Amino acid sequence: MLLFAVFPLVQLLWMSLHDVTQRTLHAADWDFVGWENYLRGFSAGESTAAIGRTLVVVLIVTVGGMLLGLIAAIALRTAGRWSAGLLALMVFVWALPPVVNGSVWKFLLAERGLFNTALSAVGVSRPIPFLYDPQWALISVACVAAFAVIPFNALVFRAALMAIPPEVFEAAAVDGASRFQEIRYIMLPAVRGTTLVLFVLTVVYGFRSFDFIYVMTFGGPGTATATLPFLGYLQAFNRYDYGLGSATSFLAVAGVLILAGAYAWTIRREERSG
Repeated sequence: MLLFAVFPLVQLLWMSLHDVTQRTLHAADWDFVGWENYLRGFSAGESTAAIGRTLVVVLIVTVGGMLLGLIAAIALRTAGRWSAGLLALMVFVWALPPVVNGSVWKFLLAERGLFNTALSAVGVSRPIPFLYDPQWALISVACVAAFAVIPFNALVFRAALMAIPPEVFEAAAVDGASRFQEIRYIMLPAVRGTTLVLFVLTVVYGFRSFDFIYVMTFGGPGTATATLPFLGYLQAFNRYDYGLGSATSFLAVAGVLILAGAYAWTIRREERSG
């Protein structure tokens, strides 16, 4: 952990406080600039805009991933051949490498992709620029990231639902409980602890979104889909301003560290409550 986690973070913070470019990268000493790299990012508006885009992605990923994951878990709670087949398909989708998954979605959302072809068949005159319009591109990438996290959330939610004793549902059926009442008064309380943990994990997943953005839009059009992690990558490895890129990346790291602390606190509280 010290070698592969703590040391890189310390190095990232140290680099963010210095003027590091391609010319000075291998120099013995870097020029100390303090918080200038952070101020440059905010004064130029790049960091502020990237934080806003990151929050949009986090919101879509969290709401979509949590809600649809819970719905899928409820639908697949019962054991059976069809549910086992769907679960296997969901695991397959979840296990796909992001490069493969993102490439497939890039073709599906293209101007002549499956989605626009289907929309054209039902009367939509113009193709929707899913990946070429700034607003559409950000929403599209966020939705793909949400779709990718649904199988994991569904599997975890389903495990919590399967732990409910069958006698509870039998008693509810005897009392005349409807399906909606079973969900509201039995299933939702049973997954409350799981929901807290999954919520934090899903927020972290959305906050560090990078791979789908890299494959599908490369931060474009312009910087419309450049979240904090991806903006740091562009600044460091496209513009070769390693100091500025490190500062932007450390902002993303700080956000993830805060969420990781919230996750650890949630786990400890669950353990204490039994």
